Amino acid sequence: MPPQGGRVPGRGERGGSVAADGILRRQAQRESAARTYARSLPIVPVRARGLTIEGADGRRYLDCLSGAGTLALGHNHPVVLEAVRGVLDSGAPLHVLDLATPVKDAFTTELFTNLPPALAADARVQFCGPAGTDAVEAALKLVRTATGRSGLLAFTGAYHGMTAGALDASGGAPDVRVTRLPYPQDFRCPFGVGGAAGAELAARWTENLLDDPKGGVPAPAGLIVEPVQGEGGVIPAPDAWLRRMREITTARGIPLIADEVQTGVGRTGAFWGVDHAGVVPDVMVLSKAIGGSLPLAVIVYRAGLDVWAPGAHAGTFRGNQLAMAAGTATLAFVRENRLAERAAVLGERMLTALRGLAAGQPCMGDVRGRGLMIGVELVDPESGAAAPALAAAVRQECLDRGLIVELGGRHGAVVRLLPPLTLTDEQAAAVLDRLADAIPAAARRTH
Repeated sequence: MPPQGGRVPGRGERGGSVAADGILRRQAQRESAARTYARSLPIVPVRARGLTIEGADGRRYLDCLSGAGTLALGHNHPVVLEAVRGVLDSGAPLHVLDLATPVKDAFTTELFTNLPPALAADARVQFCGPAGTDAVEAALKLVRTATGRSGLLAFTGAYHGMTAGALDASGGAPDVRVTRLPYPQDFRCPFGVGGAAGAELAARWTENLLDDPKGGVPAPAGLIVEPVQGEGGVIPAPDAWLRRMREITTARGIPLIADEVQTGVGRTGAFWGVDHAGVVPDVMVLSKAIGGSLPLAVIVYRAGLDVWAPGAHAGTFRGNQLAMAAGTATLAFVRENRLAERAAVLGERMLTALRGLAAGQPCMGDVRGRGLMIGVELVDPESGAAAPALAAAVRQECLDRGLIVELGGRHGAVVRLLPPLTLTDEQAAAVLDRLADAIPAAARRTH
């Protein structure tokens, strides 16, 4: 994957590692203390294609972070590059605010083609700022405006972004301004039972809280849910429970908001995470993969909620033409090549292999996920408690073996895999081999 000019930056300058060290040092000196991935992944990417990243020091890595799930087709996919070059070569304006353009029309048409049909038949799309958290803010503002109510329902373990309103609805909110509901899971069920019984208790809790005149929860403006909690630890919502949430909200006139920022565009083995349960939300929050690696965020919602006055919600960079072109190409490629179905098959194969590995590794407390959104929770083998230090050691051992993974979960103890949907069988085997080496090595190191 040589770049134009054929030279990898940093090579020939007393070794690429020297140049990389200098870049990393200057980053640490100049950038905000808020930087995150740069701390745990001290590499300097200079070129990439598909699953593979090459650093300035010449080392190659298999990237199972994929821009935190942004790169549905991996790095620099040819259809994405062709779409971007097409806009650049056409002389089309790159910045258009919210004006109509052929590029925007093509994106909207492809997006609506892939939406749940019952939503697409009567939907509006709102282009927001460039990040998923901006779209979450727009969704919360929309339902509050449409209902005239202010309260919100969200779930323990949720993550919806880092801006103020989105953070309020997330599980790590410092102040409680949103009613928090139990999100069902098997491994650490809040009711201690797991399975269908745990999900049923979670649904009953929600129903009772809303109907109890002394519950302290007035009718909310909306309920926001992730079909699979990503940062919360890769926890898939049970299909039956998600359908119950739809029934509960419909019966009480509460708009249901599906945060599909991480789960959308084939990631979970269906085009949208809600498709597994057959649920049609009132609002869908979309970002990451829909921009084809470039910044783009939208909300799609029932036309009946479209109560905005002109200018009631805006953003200077909501007309990112390059992202729309890249997004159109990505959406179409995923649809035409049935990559969601491919993610379902390959993801199940990887989960099966990891569960087989877990049988001989007591530090692997749980293996879970959906499609190519996979999590491995590391635990203390004796107490069963989350083991964040071990998870961090696994991440480092993976990096030493040329595999990029990230962590999530309540205590940062879940190793997360988000490979591109273009992952081949051979690449999947290589990822699993490196992870299978890294986990026991980390366990020995931290014992």
